[in-house]
Amino acid sequence: MDNSESLEKSRPPGQTGRQQVQAANWISAKDLVKSFRNGGVSIDVLKGVQLDLSIGESVAIVGASGIGKSTLLHILGTLDRPDSGNLQFKGEDVFQYNDVKLAQFRNKTIGFVFQFHHLLPEFSALENAMMPALISGLSKPEAAAAAEEILIRVRLQDRLHHRVGKLSGGEQQRVALARALVLKPAILLADEPTGNLDNTNSDQVHQLIMELNQELSMTLVVVTHNMELASYMSRRVTITAGQLKHVK
Repeated sequence: MDNSESLEKSRPPGQTGRQQVQAANWISAKDLVKSFRNGGVSIDVLKGVQLDLSIGESVAIVGASGIGKSTLLHILGTLDRPDSGNLQFKGEDVFQYNDVKLAQFRNKTIGFVFQFHHLLPEFSALENAMMPALISGLSKPEAAAAAEEILIRVRLQDRLHHRVGKLSGGEQQRVALARALVLKPAILLADEPTGNLDNTNSDQVHQLIMELNQELSMTLVVVTHNMELASYMSRRVTITAGQLKHVK
């Protein structure tokens, strides 16, 4: 196989060779170090982690509990800062931002889905999905239109005005997915997104996440114990002794 054929096979759908080169290192984590103290003892969780991500790429972080998967995800999502190291987005270290600018970056650039959906049960699906758009400064009609569009895409067109406390677990997680994607973020981070769902609802959410990854050309990083979900990703990694390792 020549180099052009090799590149063609490794290229995300819809990208030209030039776009593939430009997409490299879209997100780049360099030398991430993070420690925690427990009972006066320092526990080194991340020890110089390196991770480069391209536009539209999907990565699963797998492995046992307690190895630092969620810690890494929270740093990639700028919810936590590393003790040292940097996180570059399009070549700019976002941890150089002050807290206000970092929060603005996070709101507009990163979507989050967690195992526990953290929805407001007395608000409708539409109202919950609108929240990030309202925070970003969109008007209420603009936010509602964006939320309705993504809720329809995740197959909740008949649940727009239902209070989420009355929805099934699978429907609630689809609302959480819609909320994460309402601003069409460049990055979607998911921490055990189907951990509380039965097999049928889990499969539906898996399918939606992978479809939307391709449709929106967003970079996707998922922490999961579910090896079936991990198998859908273009790459699988784990954390061993504080270092990132590739998994076949």
